[in-house]
Amino acid sequence: MNTRPAIDESTGPVSLAVAFNQDSSCFSVGLDTGFCVFTSEPCKLKVSRDFNAGIGASEMLGRANYIALVGGGKQPKFPQNKVIIWDDNRQQAVITLEFRSPVHRVRLSRSRIVVALQNSVHVYAFSSPPEKISVFETADNSLGICCLGSNIIAFPGRTPGQVQMVEITTGNVSIIPAHSTPLKAMEISPDGAVLATASEIGTLIRTFSTGNCARTGELRRGVDHADIYSIAFSPNSTLLAVTSDKATLHIFDLPAVAGHSRNGSINSNRPHRNSNSFSTSGSSEENTQHKWGILGKIPLLPRVFSDIYSFASAHFETEDNPQTELRGTNNTPIPGIPGGKPSKGIIGWRDDYTILVIGAGRDGRWEKFILGEGEDGRRLLVRSGWKRYLGN
Repeated sequence: MNTRPAIDESTGPVSLAVAFNQDSSCFSVGLDTGFCVFTSEPCKLKVSRDFNAGIGASEMLGRANYIALVGGGKQPKFPQNKVIIWDDNRQQAVITLEFRSPVHRVRLSRSRIVVALQNSVHVYAFSSPPEKISVFETADNSLGICCLGSNIIAFPGRTPGQVQMVEITTGNVSIIPAHSTPLKAMEISPDGAVLATASEIGTLIRTFSTGNCARTGELRRGVDHADIYSIAFSPNSTLLAVTSDKATLHIFDLPAVAGHSRNGSINSNRPHRNSNSFSTSGSSEENTQHKWGILGKIPLLPRVFSDIYSFASAHFETEDNPQTELRGTNNTPIPGIPGGKPSKGIIGWRDDYTILVIGAGRDGRWEKFILGEGEDGRRLLVRSGWKRYLGN
């Protein structure tokens, strides 16, 4: 019988979670040994801090020196019920928030700290010491779903599938019955006018006006179930990017919102197709609205024939090396990480035609995609580069 211990073929740190800052100019990586920060384009290491212990969540405040940290992994640096606001200039913790249950997500702005727990969301003024402003009950929220805009905070309601939307200045709360099943992803547009949501079914992305909570659109990712990884708006709030466990990045045109112009089209600035591209996929404007052609205009047919589909899509990488998979053979969730596994398919827009997709894991990747226009006028999504950002 072979009783020798298995050889660990892994080398270097492993990324547990990744997140872009507010304008996607940088992204932070929680490691099993500390954390690091990269510039988004080019993908280049900016800051590295070795704690010899794990960070399960890290959230940047723009390009400022503050970053919110939560312990994670098999040997967490901090208790998982604490949020540490780290001042990297001083290389020390300046604020500590403690809770009765594990922290799933933190969102930062210059005026607010928002903390998502399993069944509640806590809102603080970003001050020293921080002042608790309010607490909201939520449905089970193991993914820590929470959005922080310039004047809006959005998170799950008390009933699965609902969204609570809070105005920061007035404290007014609105309830949006977004889905009939629990939420999986949510995001607010840069101009604050639109909220996009997806449920655990993953076939539809719904958009709502933040002004009156009315549904403004319904976008179909596909017909089979999928886990939505990430939703992100373009800087001019006219396009929506979506990733899922199908390893596909979809780009949608956003339906117009009453009172908001969509003149910021990227058509005039969109680059043409590069013959050296790795992968492309696209469709014409007509096909975006009517994927099934004349069938989409026949009454009484299932709605799948008339729904709005993405106008372009491309494959992105999601898999780790199976020989060094983080979760092990018993599929045990990793402590301190929302969902219990490394985040994948996180989207960041660098401009209105450049999309970045990053993922955690031992094979953590950075990928760059360009929205281009072919010679026939069709819009195309092109993968123009990729990198293993940890260098493993």
